[in-house]
Amino acid sequence: MAKIGFIGTGIMGHPMAANLQKAGHSLFLSAHHDAAPADLIAGGAVALANPKQVAEEAEFIIVMVPDTPQVDDVLFRADGIAAGVSKGKVVIDMSSISPTATKAFAARINENGAQYLDAPVSGGEVGAKAATLSIMVGGDADAFERALPLFQAMGKNITLVGGNGDGQTAKVANQIIVALNIQAVAEALLFASKNGADPAKVREALMGGFASSKILEVHGERMIKGTFDPGFRISLHQKDLNLALQGAKELNINLPNTANTQQVFSTCAAIGGSNWDHSALIKGLEHMANFSIRDKK
Repeated sequence: MAKIGFIGTGIMGHPMAANLQKAGHSLFLSAHHDAAPADLIAGGAVALANPKQVAEEAEFIIVMVPDTPQVDDVLFRADGIAAGVSKGKVVIDMSSISPTATKAFAARINENGAQYLDAPVSGGEVGAKAATLSIMVGGDADAFERALPLFQAMGKNITLVGGNGDGQTAKVANQIIVALNIQAVAEALLFASKNGADPAKVREALMGGFASSKILEVHGERMIKGTFDPGFRISLHQKDLNLALQGAKELNINLPNTANTQQVFSTCAAIGGSNWDHSALIKGLEHMANFSIRDKK
């Protein structure tokens, strides 16, 4: 069993760390930001003062924080991971951040003799709890093979996409597809409801055809019921689409539908919905239409 440092035990990170613990691995947590979860401590996890101490104790150091600046801080602050890693250790960033920044982070960690994997995940809180996450990995094949038992304790669909940065690129592509599918389902249900049809019955009918999807199944139901507790917050999906649009600018390509979906997310944020689940994108469309599919007729 491995000695694993885990930094970032939030909505996603907490159940991911718990699944590693259930698989028999030893956990080392950093108390530099928030108190370590009591259940992990009760299960044998050790809380240390900062990421440097975690990196000194662990063979694998996993980072699961919200965005690029937080990864930068955890890695390279004065008492950060980079100050504690050495040859033979593997740093695994499972956050969803900039592919460009990831390549730079990897190069700096490699200078210390350690290896670096970017391994963002898809599947949300449900997948994190059930250990069914999809994990998209960028980095050296030998580091991937060493870390594979850890990934298998947290996920099911695990793919080595390519070199450092390619895992993050795959995650950005994933978030484009998810966002556009959410908007497609929201627009369809809004159209049906405004036209006088029962959106629940329309969803039921569409589930049996070519329009069927996991988004229609799960998020379509959330839209109809109005259950928008996260899940995956709109603010985080906005962050991911910003990565897509910034990357498109760097690559000199156009992502018009991604840009449009980002504008609808911005409408949600403007009406107070930054912390709603991303399925609440429909509320942005409803706001613009001055109509709710959940209004009784």
